[in-house]
Amino acid sequence: MRDEDSRYEAVRSRDARFDGEFFFAVETTGIYCRPSCPAVTPRRRNVRFFATAAAAQGSGFRACRRCRPDAVPGSAAWNVRADVVGRAMRLIGDGVVDREGVAGLACRLGYSARQVQRQLTSELGAGPVALARAQRAHTARVLLQTTGLPVTEIAFASGFASVRQFNDTIRAVYAATPSELRAAAPRGGPAAALAPSAGIPLRLAHRGPYQAGPVLDLLAREALPGVEEVSGTPGDRTYRRTLRLPHGTGIAAVHERPVTQRGTAAHVGGWLDARLRLTDPRDLTTAVQRLRRLFDLDADPYAVDERLGADPRLAPLVAARPGLRSPGAADPDELAVRALVGRAAAGELVRSRGKALDAPCGSLTHLFPEPAALAEAGGDGPLGALATALADGTVRLDVGADRDDAEQGLLALPGMDARTVAVIRTRALGDPDVAPPGTDVPDTWRPWRSYALHHLRAAGERDEEENR
Repeated sequence: MRDEDSRYEAVRSRDARFDGEFFFAVETTGIYCRPSCPAVTPRRRNVRFFATAAAAQGSGFRACRRCRPDAVPGSAAWNVRADVVGRAMRLIGDGVVDREGVAGLACRLGYSARQVQRQLTSELGAGPVALARAQRAHTARVLLQTTGLPVTEIAFASGFASVRQFNDTIRAVYAATPSELRAAAPRGGPAAALAPSAGIPLRLAHRGPYQAGPVLDLLAREALPGVEEVSGTPGDRTYRRTLRLPHGTGIAAVHERPVTQRGTAAHVGGWLDARLRLTDPRDLTTAVQRLRRLFDLDADPYAVDERLGADPRLAPLVAARPGLRSPGAADPDELAVRALVGRAAAGELVRSRGKALDAPCGSLTHLFPEPAALAEAGGDGPLGALATALADGTVRLDVGADRDDAEQGLLALPGMDARTVAVIRTRALGDPDVAPPGTDVPDTWRPWRSYALHHLRAAGERDEEENR
C-alpha cells in the first residue's frame, strides 16, 4: 500500500485491514484519521498520507475524535522487521526513549544517535523524540479517561518532563485541554474513572480475525503457579500474570472474548479486554506493549493467511482457524529460562528464587526470578550459563535485540541445543519465520513458518515441544 492512489482506495472503502499501517490527514479540517474512519470520505486533493501518527502530528494535524487513530494496532511491519528501523520502533514502544533518551536507544541499536534520527525520519517522517511523544500522548489519554489519578500525576506517569510540556502536547494532539479530554471519557466521563488500586481497564486492539482460543489453550498449558493462571471456561477465560516492569511491578488480566459472530470461529477486528494493576503508572506503556507481544496483537493475519492458505496442506487449517496467532512472551528472559529447563523445573525456580509480591492477588504471589538471581543459583550448569549471559548482557533478548546475534550467542552456551534456541527465537524474539531443526517445513511457507507450525499444532499434527 505504498502507492498513494491505492491508499486512497483503502480510505474510500474504509478498509480496517490497513489501520495502523498508514494514516491519512485532511488539509481542510486539520485532522488525521485511520483508514477505516467512518466519517465522510474527503476529496483526494485534500488528503495527505503518513507512515505514523507522529508524522501526522508533526505536520500540525490533530487526532480524529471519532476514529481515535492513536489507538489502532501497531504496524505489522514493526512487529516482524529485523532491521534497525523495526528494532527501533519496538524499543520506542517499550518506552526506552522515555527511560534512557535517544542516546540510550542508539546505544541499544549499535548506531549513533544521528544515524538513528536520520533513518527513522527518512522512512517514517518522524524521529525518535516525536514517535515517543505521540506514544506519551496516547498513554496520557488512556490514564485521563480510565483512572482518577490527578492530572499532574498523569503528566509524569505518561513520560512527560513537565506539566507544561504535557499540556502543550495534549492540546496539539487532541485539540483539547487535559480536563476537557477527561470530561469526554466514554460511559460517564471522569465520574466513572477508576481509582488506581482498581486497575486500568484497556482495550487491546488487533486487526483482522483473532483466534483467542488456541492462544489461551497454550497459555493454560504453560501456566506457572504463582506467576500465571487461566480461569474460566473455554470461550470465556481470563489469563492473569505478574509482570516485572522498569519502575515497579504489575498484574495483568486479559479476557477471552466470547465468539458472538454467527458462522465464524474468530473475531474480525476489534480488541481483547484487559486490566492492569501497576505499582507505578509510569509502566503503563511498557506493560501494554508486553501484553501485545505475548498475544501477538500487532500481526497482519491477512498477509499470513493469504500465503499459508495457498498451500494445499495448510489451506483447510487456515480456513478452520483464520487469524491464528504465534504467541510471544511477556518477559523474554523468563521465556528463555523456561524453554531451557521445562515447566516443572521453572515452577520450582519460582518457589525457591522468585520474588514474593508485596500484595499478592489471589493465586498470583511471585515474580519470576531475575537472571541475576538465577545466575547465583545455577552454578556451572546450563541454567547458570544462560542466566549469567542474560544478566551481564552477553546475550540480549529484548525487543531491540538482533535476532541472529542472539541466536549465535545462545548456541555458544553449554547445554543449549538448536531446538531450544528455535523456541526462544520464535517466542522471546518474536520471529515469524522459524523452522526448528529436523522439521519438514517447506520454503513456500516463508516468511510465516512460525505461524504454519502453530496451525499444525492446533490441528493436532505436531506436539507442543515448548511444553516439556
